[in-house]
Amino acid sequence: MKNNKRFGMLVLIMMFWFTISFITNILGPLIPDIIHNFKLKDLTMAGFISTSFFLAYAIMSIPAGILIDKYGEKLVLFTGFLMPFIGTTTFACFPSYPVLLLSSFIIGLGMAMLQTVLNPLQRVVGGEENYAFVAEMAQFVFGVASFISPLVYTWMIHALESGVYQPGQNFLLDIMAIVTPDNLPWVSLYWIFAVLLLIMLFIVSFVRFPRIELKEDERSGSSSSYKKLFRQKYVWLFFLGIFCYVSTEQGVSIFMSTFLEQYHGIDPKTVGAQSISYFWGSMTIGCLFGLFLLKLIDSKRLLQISGILSMTLLLTALFGPARIALWAFPAIGFSISMMYSIVFSLALNTVTQNHGSFAGILCSAIVGGAGGPLLISLLSDATSLRTGMLLVLVFMGYITFVGFWAHPLINNKTVTLKELVGLKKRK
Repeated sequence: MKNNKRFGMLVLIMMFWFTISFITNILGPLIPDIIHNFKLKDLTMAGFISTSFFLAYAIMSIPAGILIDKYGEKLVLFTGFLMPFIGTTTFACFPSYPVLLLSSFIIGLGMAMLQTVLNPLQRVVGGEENYAFVAEMAQFVFGVASFISPLVYTWMIHALESGVYQPGQNFLLDIMAIVTPDNLPWVSLYWIFAVLLLIMLFIVSFVRFPRIELKEDERSGSSSSYKKLFRQKYVWLFFLGIFCYVSTEQGVSIFMSTFLEQYHGIDPKTVGAQSISYFWGSMTIGCLFGLFLLKLIDSKRLLQISGILSMTLLLTALFGPARIALWAFPAIGFSISMMYSIVFSLALNTVTQNHGSFAGILCSAIVGGAGGPLLISLLSDATSLRTGMLLVLVFMGYITFVGFWAHPLINNKTVTLKELVGLKKRK
C-alpha cells in the first residue's frame, strides 16, 4: 500500500473511531433528561438503557469476528454503521422510553461489529511495526470525541430553548427545530448521530478496504480452547477485573451528572454535562501520560497506585462539597485511564497459549457496562444514589486487588528516567 493511500485510510479509520465514541458515550448527560421527560419512576429504569446497549455489545463481540472471516471486512463495516443508523433514526422519529431501549440495543450490536473489525483493520493499514502507535492514536481520537459530544449536547439544548431559538438565524437549528419535539430538545442529538452515520455509510460504500487476515490473538479460537480456559480460576478472576473496570467507567460517567444535580443542585444541561466532558477529556490525557509511566513503573505497581488514587477521588467526590466534587469526578477519568490496558495485558501475559480465545473471553466482559450501572441503580433506588455509587468503590477495590495477586509470565519492560529521556545509554 502506497504511503499517501495508507495515510488516507488511517485518517478514515480515525473518523470511524470518532463516530463510534461520539455516539456511545453521550448517555451520562442524557440520563437526567430521560428520567424527567419520560417520567421514569426510578434510576433502575434509566439503568436499563445502558444495560440494553452493553448487553448487545457483549453478545455481538465474538460473532462479529466470525462474520469478518466469512463475509469480509467491508460488509461488516457497512452493517456495523447501518444498525446504529436504524437505531438512531427510529428513536428520533418515535421518541419514547421503550423505543429508546430498543434503539440502544440495535446501536450496541452495530458498535460491537465496528470495534471488532476496526482493530485488525488498523493493524493491516498501519503495519504491524506501527500497530501500538496507531492503536494509541485511535484511543486518543476516541477520547476527544467523548469530550466533544457532551459539549455539543449543551450547545444544542441551549440553542433550541424557547427563549433563545430564533427562526431564520441558523439553517441547522431551523431543521432541528422542525424535526425535534419542543419538549424533547435533546432528541436533536439523535438526528445529528443519524446524519453522521449516513455519511459513514456513503464512505464505506465507495471505499475499497484491504483484506483482513486475522492473527491468532484476534481469532475466537476453538471450542476446546474455551473449555480449557473456563476451567482455570485466573480466567474468571481476570474476566471479573475487566467487568469491574467497565462498570467503574460507565458507573461514574452515567450517574455523575445526576449525582451533582441531586446533592448539589447543579444544572445537568450545562455544568453537569461539562463535568462528564472533562471526565472523558482527563481520561484521554491519562492514556497519553500512561505511556510514559509504563516505561518507568511496573504495571502491577501502577495498577495499585491507580486503584488507590481512584478510590480516594471517588470518596472525595461523593462526600465533599460541590466545588470539590466538580473536580474530583472528572479527575477519576485520569486515574482509571490505564486500568483497562494493564488488566488486559496482565491477563494475556499470564498464559502461553490460547491467547485468541482468552482475548475473546476478556472482551465479552464488557458486559460490565450493562451489569455495573444496573446494580448501582438498583442499590440507589433501595437506599440513595450516594450509597449506590459506593458500589463503584467495590469495583475499584477489586481492580486494585488484581495488581497484588496477578503473576504474569512476562512483566512490562521498564527503564530509568535518565534512560527514557536519553541522558543515559541503555544496556
